[in-house]
Amino acid sequence: MEQHEVEPERPSAARVYDYYLGGSHNFAVDRAMAEQAIRILPELPANMRANRAFLRRAVRFMIANGVRQFLDLGSGIPTVGNVHEVALSESADARVVYVDNDPVAVAHSQSILEQVPEATIVRADVTDPDAVLAAAHPKLDFDQPIGVLMVALLHFVPDDPRGLIARYRDAVVPGSYLAISHGTADQQGDRGSKMEALYSRSANPLVSRDRATIEGFFAGFELLEPGVVFVPRWRPDPGSRPATAPPERTATYAGVGRVR
Repeated sequence: MEQHEVEPERPSAARVYDYYLGGSHNFAVDRAMAEQAIRILPELPANMRANRAFLRRAVRFMIANGVRQFLDLGSGIPTVGNVHEVALSESADARVVYVDNDPVAVAHSQSILEQVPEATIVRADVTDPDAVLAAAHPKLDFDQPIGVLMVALLHFVPDDPRGLIARYRDAVVPGSYLAISHGTADQQGDRGSKMEALYSRSANPLVSRDRATIEGFFAGFELLEPGVVFVPRWRPDPGSRPATAPPERTATYAGVGRVR
């Protein structure tokens, strides 16, 4: 995922995701691609909301377990309900560094975060962890636990990301956490291959992976219960209404691990 300038004629994953969530920081080409994707997978907007809900639950879980710092990799545009809002609602001393390489996402993030001193955005390529960590070091205390968030990110990393994950794991202290959500073709029939074909025409080609592969991304972590599961099944909020569609229709796995 190389850094690039704005390409209004080519869809961007960050801007397409913003459209799924009902945002306005997207171009016509992003909306057109999103509508094509929704024709393949009509549940997509609901699935993106389920993914965002997992992000919120994971952040609250980490806060409850002593984490006060977050490194959100491939963050996109921090719209309503994103990491800094959730973290600061739970702990006034929380700090967040967002990282993305999409210039539109970064520009809108800078505007959104202008009045939020506890959060900042770094334009960097998450597949260059040395650059990301160098930019984050002045803003986060790497001697204290950090919540590393790879939410809806790794399916846009075409190469095996285990080495990349290990680099971030080795940069944080025990008691830190990693949250991953990742698209899958498991139980999706031909919808998975159709989505990959569609995203191959965007700036961010999509790579679906199966559950066993995603479980392997937690090597060196203690994978917490309930393990890698479809996103609605990862520690749903007590008393929350059950999903109306089967969890596998989200086409997204999620899990959280703790650094030993």
